[in-house]
Amino acid sequence: MKRLFRKVAVFSGIVTAALLASASMQSQAQSQTPRIIVVTHGQANDPFWSVVKNGVTAAAKETGVQVDYRAPETFDMVAMSQLIDAAVNQSPAGLVVSIADPSALSASIKKAVAAGIPVISMNSGSDVSKSLGALLHVGQDEYVAGKAGGAKLKELGGKVGLCVNQEVGNVALDLRCKGFTDGFGGKVTVVPVSNDPTDVRAKVKAALQANADVDTIMCLGAATAGEPSLAAVKDVGKVGKINVGTFDMSAGFLKSISAGEAAFAIDQQQYLQGYLPVVFLANYAKYGLIPASDVASGPNLITKEKAAQVVDLSAKGIR
Repeated sequence: MKRLFRKVAVFSGIVTAALLASASMQSQAQSQTPRIIVVTHGQANDPFWSVVKNGVTAAAKETGVQVDYRAPETFDMVAMSQLIDAAVNQSPAGLVVSIADPSALSASIKKAVAAGIPVISMNSGSDVSKSLGALLHVGQDEYVAGKAGGAKLKELGGKVGLCVNQEVGNVALDLRCKGFTDGFGGKVTVVPVSNDPTDVRAKVKAALQANADVDTIMCLGAATAGEPSLAAVKDVGKVGKINVGTFDMSAGFLKSISAGEAAFAIDQQQYLQGYLPVVFLANYAKYGLIPASDVASGPNLITKEKAAQVVDLSAKGIR
């Protein structure tokens, strides 16, 4: 009986040792897995940013790295700078940031660079990315994109326009309006709105009623500003008489383009803005590989001829 007990004890000891060794190996493997933190100014439940997050999630799965996606609850640059500072304190293998307001975020980003954390900027901040120490930027030049949209709407006969801005003070969106104004060449009024579709619809409708000469509307977000602006155009009975273009895409706005109710959407392929920085930083952490220059994910003008092709992908959260 004593021998049996000794055998059981020995066996139990072997099993325990094996389990401890396995747990240790798993812990070591997890500690060796690169961790990347993504901090953006847009919330993951926002129609645009949910696509960005889908790209982040896909890249994390494909590369096998750990990724945390963080954003302030509202457009709040103080809160965002605090999120970046918190990320720096965790010493990740890489940091992805959108630079919506360089003056508010530069100190935190420089702190990350000084700590030896590789930084890639995305979506906004292409003009300041290098000066802050980021390795590269993935996104589009917002001014250039706005100017291209303005030129297209001018080509369509526009002379009096509105620029519907849902985040006045967001440098990227302000550059879009500036580019649109310069490319359009006509009279442009900026209409400040919130991210509330009801508020957007009411304010655009009021602007149209206040000036019957408005023949063009440029929106700075498809779901947030584009769809409510189209609703406002319908409210005043001017569908087909006012050309409406938007930055970014939504399934609803794309359907309106296909139906001839809207002119175009400017696609910056935000899925890639979430996907590529994670892939780049994962490869940088594992192999020291990184692209030598910025990656332009847009602009791509989606007109009636192209809209139907991307409606399904937009509904799936990819375009």
